[in-house]
Amino acid sequence: MSAHDSIHFRILEDIARELSGDVNFPTCMDAALLVRNTLKDPFANLDKVVQVVGVEPLISSKLLRLANSVSYNPSGKVISDLATAIGRIGFDSVRTISLAVAMDQMLKSRNLASYESIAHNAWSHSIHVAAIARVLARRLGRINPDDAMMAGLVHDIGVFYLLYRATEYPEYRNNREATLELLIGWHEGIGESLLHALGIPERITEAVRDHDRLLNVETPCTVRDVLYFANLLAGGDRDWMLRGEEDPATRELREADRARYLDLVAEAEDDIGDLRFALGIRD
Repeated sequence: MSAHDSIHFRILEDIARELSGDVNFPTCMDAALLVRNTLKDPFANLDKVVQVVGVEPLISSKLLRLANSVSYNPSGKVISDLATAIGRIGFDSVRTISLAVAMDQMLKSRNLASYESIAHNAWSHSIHVAAIARVLARRLGRINPDDAMMAGLVHDIGVFYLLYRATEYPEYRNNREATLELLIGWHEGIGESLLHALGIPERITEAVRDHDRLLNVETPCTVRDVLYFANLLAGGDRDWMLRGEEDPATRELREADRARYLDLVAEAEDDIGDLRFALGIRD
């Protein structure tokens, strides 16, 4: 039994109650969810998507930046209207970037200032995982690259949500040990529940579930498989995960899995750059 169990009980009880009703999430998620719900409509057309996206200037500007990146616009001719930008990058990328913008804004929230190093590290890791997952999905040809990219972006959403909520509880203030214990023990379960509450597709929610667990996969053929390998390639040992207690045999198997697609890390650099460029993230 952990010394901090009594601390965790209150926040976890509150979150469980919340996830069964209205999620107490930053308002920056509202626009992303509106975009996602619009794109769920099988009859959604370009004009409708442009109308919805155009209401949120921040998302619009990020989509224009992405459409003008080298990968999407190799000719270098500047795209300045939203309809052309969305037509070029596609609806799947609109959905993914909208969610990425919301998460990036949450990272910049004053609420997370006291956990800046943990949040920044987790977000940088998420961007790397997302880009590598997209490249691996493209190589394998069996998985939608944008599904893989979205899974990478949201696979640690439980970390951000727990940090966001922990700021409301004085027990976690200046208590890094308790905060890390909360993240390590519950970020996956909370993240999965949160994705369900947000209406994220089941194939992506399933991929996020136990994404840190060792898999025995000969041929990756699902979003979950791709996320597992991308997480390893991006550096699964985040500074807050503390894998020190993992047994040597398991670590050896992870390293063997990582070696299978190690060449993808360099290949994904352009995709990482595109995503960081779209979000306006500087080193």
